[in-house]
Amino acid sequence: MKKSLFTTLVISTIIINCTAQESNIIEIAPAPSVINEKLPLVEDGPIKNVIFIIGDGTGLVQLTSGQYQLVGAEGLLHLQTMPVTGIVKTYAANGLITDSAAGATAYSCGIKTDNGKIAQLPDERHCKTILELAEEKGLSTGIIATSTITHATPASYASHVKSRAMQPEIAVDYLDSGLEIILGGGKEFFIPSSEEGSRREDDLNVIDDFKNLGYDYVESAEELESTDSDKILGLFSLAGMPVLDRTPTLAEMSEKAISKLSQNDAGFFLMIEASQIDWGGHDNNSEYVVHEVKGLDAAVKVALDFAVQDGETLVILTADHETGGMAINAHYDRRDEVEIAWTTTGHTGVPVPLMAYGPHAIEFTGWLENIEVGQKVAQLFGVGTLPQINEE
Repeated sequence: MKKSLFTTLVISTIIINCTAQESNIIEIAPAPSVINEKLPLVEDGPIKNVIFIIGDGTGLVQLTSGQYQLVGAEGLLHLQTMPVTGIVKTYAANGLITDSAAGATAYSCGIKTDNGKIAQLPDERHCKTILELAEEKGLSTGIIATSTITHATPASYASHVKSRAMQPEIAVDYLDSGLEIILGGGKEFFIPSSEEGSRREDDLNVIDDFKNLGYDYVESAEELESTDSDKILGLFSLAGMPVLDRTPTLAEMSEKAISKLSQNDAGFFLMIEASQIDWGGHDNNSEYVVHEVKGLDAAVKVALDFAVQDGETLVILTADHETGGMAINAHYDRRDEVEIAWTTTGHTGVPVPLMAYGPHAIEFTGWLENIEVGQKVAQLFGVGTLPQINEE
């Protein structure tokens, strides 16, 4: 058995690094003065909007460790107030351990594919995504990530390539996607090779191409807040978004996206990814994980606040896979701290949690295949049936 790895977590200060350390203790936050109450079930009816949130690499322990440090053992994160919970099986077509490409494609297309494939079957036929179905119905759509916006998870909703490594091609694919809102990192894949920091091998300026299509291009939280455009491309870092002093935050990007997309009377589909929980898991860095869970939970609050007021919005939170084999070791006679252990720096095959709120949320209880989640969302949303395969 692989020896467990440990990292250090101090509640008073969050210091992010990229190396595993020798010990890891999570101190338990004091019990909150008001314990969050769970949201009620919503009466079933038409679903006008879907907000699909993916915590990349997020298993039960990632969420629980965040809860312990942020609100204590007796408290609830906002995501834990969602009234419906399910369990999702995550294996890929070619292995029991999935990557983000195959994991996200299961949700976006409702099909199992090989690791590395972006909205394609193992034989490289394209599968239509729920985002594309929503666009065909006249709905508005958006993708948000704290990684490069061309990373595997967001790409699986609006691109079709045989390898997740094809991020320059994915950036170009987005031009034909119909997306109204694109927010995240990854400017390096949108600027021509002649510009410093570019990771393209051609002279295409994809940002200019988006501007020519009527998008407002923004690079800062201030520009994002001030834009009135209905079509926004926001690239806030050259690569993935920074961990410390991240601006705009995932919650701020989510709030802006929802405010713009909800102006469409027909409805909208929005995918939000908290990308870097996965990166903290790969690093076996619990500080990093808890920091990112905090950001995820703030974005979930934004989504739930809107859904509660709207009454026709389905919010789903789940993960593509778990990363790191994160575990909580017990101190049987203590209530003030727990020890975190890791079994791997890679992905694991353990099922992941799903939480839901809104009309028909009850459909997502029990054990679910990841493809079943994607198929159910499309059906209940009324945008079409998944999977749909391009036979050409």
